Amino acid sequence: MSADHLGYWRTGDPPGHRQFFVFESDNGFCFESGDTFASVTVAYETWGTLNATRTNAVLVEHALTGDSHVTGEAGLGHATRGWWEGIVGAGLAIDSNEFYVVCANVLGGAQGSTGPSSLDESGRPFGSKFPVTTIRDQVAVEVALADHLGIENWFAVVGGSMGGMRALEWAIGFPHRVSRLVVLAVGASSTADEIALSSLQVRAIRADVNFQGGDYYDTGVAPTQGLSIARGLGQLTYRTGDEFESRFGRDSQKGEDPLLGGRYAVESYLEHHGEKLARRFDANSYVVLSEAMNHHDVGRGRGGIAVALGAILAATTVVGIGSDRLYPLALQEQLVDHIVHARPLEVITSRVGHDGFLLEVDQISWLLRTALKD
Repeated sequence: MSADHLGYWRTGDPPGHRQFFVFESDNGFCFESGDTFASVTVAYETWGTLNATRTNAVLVEHALTGDSHVTGEAGLGHATRGWWEGIVGAGLAIDSNEFYVVCANVLGGAQGSTGPSSLDESGRPFGSKFPVTTIRDQVAVEVALADHLGIENWFAVVGGSMGGMRALEWAIGFPHRVSRLVVLAVGASSTADEIALSSLQVRAIRADVNFQGGDYYDTGVAPTQGLSIARGLGQLTYRTGDEFESRFGRDSQKGEDPLLGGRYAVESYLEHHGEKLARRFDANSYVVLSEAMNHHDVGRGRGGIAVALGAILAATTVVGIGSDRLYPLALQEQLVDHIVHARPLEVITSRVGHDGFLLEVDQISWLLRTALKD
C-alpha cells in the first residue's frame, strides 16, 4: 500500500499539514472480519506541543465525511477549511497553547489513511476488495498511532456523531488510557432508524451505473450522482424540518419555475451539498464508513450495553442536541445512565438539528472548556 496515494481523485496532491504513520508488524493489521493487511497508513495532523510528561494530549475524532483537518485554511492537501473552526486553536476551547491536539483520518477514509482508493500490494486500488470495517478496527489503528506518538494516556478524547462512536470505543476498550471523555450527538449503538438511513444511502451509491461494483477507479468515471443523492438523504436528517421551512419554504430556486421543470430552493440546496461532497470524497469510503457506523454497538461481545458503558473510567461529558432527529436525546440519556463518572446530560439548543455539534460554536466551546478543566 502506498502512503502517498491520497485518493483516486486527488492522486499526487501534496500532504499539506498532514503527517503519515505507517503501521507495520510481523502479524500485520487484522480487521475484525479476519482480513489482514501487511501495513496500514494513517494520515494525521497535530496542533500544539506535547509536554515533557506526555500528559496533555487530546484526541479529536471526526465524523463521517470529516478528516484530519480540524482547523485551518483550505489549500494543498486540504479540500476544505477545517471542519471545527473556532473550537481548536490558540486560546480556543481546545487550546493548542495548553494541549497537544491530534486528529487522524479514519481507517477506510478518503483523505490519506488506508481506504478503498489506496493501492494494494499489486499496485491497484482495493475498491471492492476493501474489507468490512468496524469502529473497533478504526480505534485499533488510532491505538497504534498513539503508541507511535508516545502517548500512553489521553488527557481527553472528544468526538461527535461517528467520532463519538470511536470516542466511546476508546474509553471502553482502553479505559486506563482515557482520562476525560466528551461525546456529542451519538448513542451506544446504531438504532434501526439510523441503519435504515445508512442503508438507503449505500443503495443509492451502489445503484449508480458508474459504481461498477466498487471498481471504478481506473475507468475515468465515478459514481458522483449516487454519492450526491446519498448526501442529500443524509442532509435531511442532519438538519430539521423547521430549519428547511424557515430557510426555503416553497420558494423556487432563483430564475427557475418548478411548474416548468425548474427546482424548488430546497432541492437546489440538497443538490449543491451533494455535488460539493462528490468533488472531495470517495464513494467507496462513504459506503465503508456508513456500514461501519451501522455495525456500531459498544455492547457487542461485552455482555451488553450497560456492562460495556459501566467499564468506562473517564470523567465523562455527554452532549445532546434538543432538535437532533438522527440521534435523539434518549440515546444520550442512556449513556449518562450507565457511565459511572458521567456528569448530568448537557443539551445544546439549536434549530439545525444534528449538525449543531459542528455549528453551535459558542455553546460547544463553553461545554468543552468546562469538561477539560483540571
